[in-house]
This record gives sequence, C-alpha cells and structure tokens, in this order.
Amino acid sequence: MVNAMGEPDMATDQKIDYIELPAADFDAIEAFYSGTFGWVFTDFGPEYRAFSDQKLEGGFYSSNLCSRTDNGAALVILYGADLEGTRDRVLAHGGRICQEIFAFPGGRRFHFLDPHGNELAVWSDQ
Repeated sequence: MVNAMGEPDMATDQKIDYIELPAADFDAIEAFYSGTFGWVFTDFGPEYRAFSDQKLEGGFYSSNLCSRTDNGAALVILYGADLEGTRDRVLAHGGRICQEIFAFPGGRRFHFLDPHGNELAVWSDQ
C-alpha cells in the first residue's frame, strides 16, 4: 500500500499482511473457525477458501499436510481475554487441546489442533 504521495505506507509496509494454512475439508475448517472465533469465509472453489478475523486476513489451501511446530511450522497465536472460555469453545467446535494452559512471562496460553490437525495457540494477559 502507498500513501497519497506514492510512498510506502509505514503503518502497513513490510508488516505481516496475510497467512495461509493447509486444509483438506474446507467446510469443517469453516465451521470450526467461524463457530469458535467468528471468522468470516469466502469460498474460491475446491482449492482455496479465504478468511477474515476482522484484524487479519488469510486463507486455507487444499493440502493433506498439517502445520505443526513439531515439524518446524510457525505457530499462529491468537489473543483471547477469557482463556478458559476460549479453550471451551475450541473443544465445543471440534478442536483438540494439544498443550493445556500454561504460564509464561507476560501471560498464559494453550495450544490446540483444528479439525485438519493444524496447531495454533491462544494467549491471554489475564
């Protein structure tokens, strides 16, 4: 993005702008993330489904591979003020907890697997 003078917008230039994750069943992924976190999805056919969480946008591409830290993947970490409530919603919508809530400097977090097996985490400073 550029500003009115044609220069890079420093608020958006060279910042993380989009993230993509693998998924084999887009309907299951959409049901999980929309139900758990309120994400909105746009279907682009059998190979891609985009999402927006009203802060960051991304998508899921067709793949049988999974994004997990034990195979070297980056860890996507979401924020949730009510950590226990968020954990309960993850479980209620078909996610699996792979690392229970633990404390770290600055807060607490847990890791979960979505219905495809991708590992993400949720943290809170509460």
